Amino acid sequence: MTYVIHARTELAEDVAAANGEIAVVMTMGALHEGHRQLMRAARQRSAFVVVTIFVNPLQFGPNEDFDKYPRTLEADVEACRAEGVDVVFAPSRDEVYPGGAPSITMNAGPLGEILEGASRPGHFAGMLTVVQKMLRLTRADVAFFGEKDFQQLALIRRMAYDLELGVEIVGVPTVREPDGLALSSRNRYLSADERRAALALSQALREGVTHTDADTALAGAGKILTDEPGVRVDYLAITGPDLGAAPECGPARLLVAARVGATRLIDNLPMTLEKAA
Repeated sequence: MTYVIHARTELAEDVAAANGEIAVVMTMGALHEGHRQLMRAARQRSAFVVVTIFVNPLQFGPNEDFDKYPRTLEADVEACRAEGVDVVFAPSRDEVYPGGAPSITMNAGPLGEILEGASRPGHFAGMLTVVQKMLRLTRADVAFFGEKDFQQLALIRRMAYDLELGVEIVGVPTVREPDGLALSSRNRYLSADERRAALALSQALREGVTHTDADTALAGAGKILTDEPGVRVDYLAITGPDLGAAPECGPARLLVAARVGATRLIDNLPMTLEKAA
């Protein structure tokens, strides 16, 4: 049975009574197959699974979509029940931030200032703040996050390591539509024409990762994006697997962010770089 709770006192009672390892999947709701894959990974791993549903105001900028972000709690709870989740924690803003907006937040450091951080100042400070809160409230032993938000995943891993939180952070591969579009709660904002244009992101990534030279990969991916007039690129970049500088050879990550209509989308794929012969 899946219990839906809204108060941190109830959550504390439930997790205190849990037997075995506690896993958490943190979401902002509007759940899709990607979220369900996270739940399945958590259920396979742990005896007690908590899903949090909270649209965190701290990680939205002044011109972003906090007010219109989809809120579909009833459908989200049904999805959690179908996946055998033990507890859905769906708190109010006051429950998460009882003293109002916190005056002290997490500092995402240099890795939080590039890519998404450069485009969305303050986003990662807000994200890391709520993640740390949820880790403590759920008393999680392990937390599952999607690789689609790769910079988020990398920063959470770094926070858990640097602050010795004692929580294992597990990344789960991106779930895609049959045509390659990465699943996202924001996809519902796309019109039919915009959705067609959005396919350029995954197509560009697939082209880029066929190359082992960084410049060639970026050129090939960039051409696909440039040739699609419905896409306005924010960044296209190659980093190391930990979000640091791209290596001369070895594992790397190709990342893209772009606006399609009024909707901002991100995607990424792993790749391998090699030195020229």
